[in-house]
Amino acid sequence: MGAVTPIGNTLSAYWQALLAGKVGIDFITKFDTEGFKVNIAAEVKDFDPSLYMEKNDIRRTDLYSQYALAAAAQAMEDSGIMGRVKPERLGVYVGSGIGGMDTFMSGHEKLLSDGPRRISPFFIPMMISNMATGNISIKYQAMGPTLPVVTACATSTHTLGEAFRTIKHGYADAIIAGGTEAPINALATAGFINCQALSTKNLPLESSTPFDKNRDGFVMGEGAAILVLEEYEQAKARGAKIYAEIKGYGNTSDAYHITAPHPEAEGAANAIRQALAEAGYREGMQVYYNAHGTSTPLNDKAETLAIKKAFGETAAKSLHISSTKSMTGHMLGAAGAAEAIAAVKALHEGVIPPTMGYKEADPDCDLNYTPNQKAAVACDFALSTSLGFGGHNSVVAFVPAE
Repeated sequence: MGAVTPIGNTLSAYWQALLAGKVGIDFITKFDTEGFKVNIAAEVKDFDPSLYMEKNDIRRTDLYSQYALAAAAQAMEDSGIMGRVKPERLGVYVGSGIGGMDTFMSGHEKLLSDGPRRISPFFIPMMISNMATGNISIKYQAMGPTLPVVTACATSTHTLGEAFRTIKHGYADAIIAGGTEAPINALATAGFINCQALSTKNLPLESSTPFDKNRDGFVMGEGAAILVLEEYEQAKARGAKIYAEIKGYGNTSDAYHITAPHPEAEGAANAIRQALAEAGYREGMQVYYNAHGTSTPLNDKAETLAIKKAFGETAAKSLHISSTKSMTGHMLGAAGAAEAIAAVKALHEGVIPPTMGYKEADPDCDLNYTPNQKAAVACDFALSTSLGFGGHNSVVAFVPAE
């Protein structure tokens, strides 16, 4: 696994920061926020692409791809899989909700100031949303099934689920899967503000507060997270370090609204049910549920309802739930993979990261959200859930490696 996040630029740094309750939200440095109702975000700090890429490649690559290549390099090194799988049996499923928006913005400014002849020949390949997948595929000569996914906030949970199915049904032996996003710029921020999605508190430690009664919107985040999925018997045979086994996947749609979740949460509940059924969940198992938990009033209420519908009221009360977006902000297309890593590490190490900033209970959100302190719990099962604009619902289920 590999991660570039607002609270750490390696897997180890990210995980230790989660357990410490470190909040990566602060005032925006990437652009001048004068005139903006929102001036905070969860930025990646001290990122050095030269640790992973040559100078010429950095110039020709959008930041969202740089994040992905860095996380992929970490994951590939951690996996020890290079040279252990045939190129045509190695795939890449890496998604992005937005793609190269920085490149899009700078290209548009260049067009207006200098005219069409001054647009870089690299503008299109830097901007398009499949290019993180393409760059990773080229770097690691992954010639097998290769597919970007674009389902907004559910993107990289879908990449993991689709990669799982691809391997399960024999189309690949291993897939580099995850998501990446670099959306902290003036245009994206203005757009999210004006669709009333972001918190307007502008208080770094009190703005991303999932499930809290006073939540008022999400905080934009950025970064990348990559997991290497491999067919179990092959991984075992080569002596791979196995963190966990992915066993189930749910994929549904609300078919309701372009941004709001369905108030009855049946689509999300069905996605959870699908993942639980495929993975062999049984009532009484100790479960860690990494929530989508965006800190928006409607989402957290609907997700709580979905959990109750999928597990039943009694079992829902016994779940260990947390939203790591309270620390990372909402990494959009990278969120699902970053949160899957949190779920896998929680399962692997028997420690559940907290939901930070939780102060006041909401009657509509009345489950155990692991408020403000990590919890030592040995779990049998972990779920990671993502719910995207457009009504996309995606859930992956993990069990400990045997």
